[in-house]
Amino acid sequence: MAKIEAVILDWAGTTVDFGCFAPVNVFVNIFKTAGIDVTIEEARKPMGMLKIDHIRTMLEMPRIQEEWQKQYNRPSNEEDVNTLYAQFEEELMATLATYTDPISTVIETVAHLKERGIKIGSTTGYTASMMEVVTKNAKLKGYTPDYLVTPDDTNSYGRPYPFMIFRNLEALKVSSVKAAIKVGDTVSDMKEAVNAGIPAVGVIIGSSEMGLTQEEFQSLSNEQKNEIIEKVRATFLENGASYTIDKMADLLPLIDQIEEKQMQVNIQ
Repeated sequence: MAKIEAVILDWAGTTVDFGCFAPVNVFVNIFKTAGIDVTIEEARKPMGMLKIDHIRTMLEMPRIQEEWQKQYNRPSNEEDVNTLYAQFEEELMATLATYTDPISTVIETVAHLKERGIKIGSTTGYTASMMEVVTKNAKLKGYTPDYLVTPDDTNSYGRPYPFMIFRNLEALKVSSVKAAIKVGDTVSDMKEAVNAGIPAVGVIIGSSEMGLTQEEFQSLSNEQKNEIIEKVRATFLENGASYTIDKMADLLPLIDQIEEKQMQVNIQ
């Protein structure tokens, strides 16, 4: 198989919401309301997971768990997870629509992919109700993939489980895992692809892993930009990425390279 038949894209931080800021601020806020100060870095570390799993993972971080026990004189439990998640969902839904702008070069790149007959699937850490807001607003702004799978469609088995990717491959009638690639902006995206047996591509600029607004990134010197790009690139590669790209427009030449490489392997 030499042709890439489908690209499975993440949403926030990959195709919309430069820097993936919609959920980050909410995670910080709900813990603050609970009397626990968490850092942006701690809030970002599990990014890409199903959001209730994200909260569980944050509570399992030793420093946060230690602070929780100081505050409440007991370890956190599942009731705490559900309480925090209910607050997260309410606050996120109130602001989510404002974080649906497509990231630069995404609309043009997706159009070129579709012209080449490549299908566009998508996975997310958001629930179905959250994605109703995101997809509606992203469509108005020019971005619509061919298919979407949320963790609600896989019995809440989100990333790093591979099941959302498998549902995309089935729905898009992709002939083989070798004929698809996954593009995302978090470590969870990379692990999702690895577990599905397809190449993982980490997109750097605008990613949650980079964690900068567009204005913050543009204000950096070229040297500073290169430094942070290489740092994010290394993180993706250390966590299973087969490839990295700086921006979405770089996906087109990368696919050419992948197809050429696969063709050479088939010839041999």
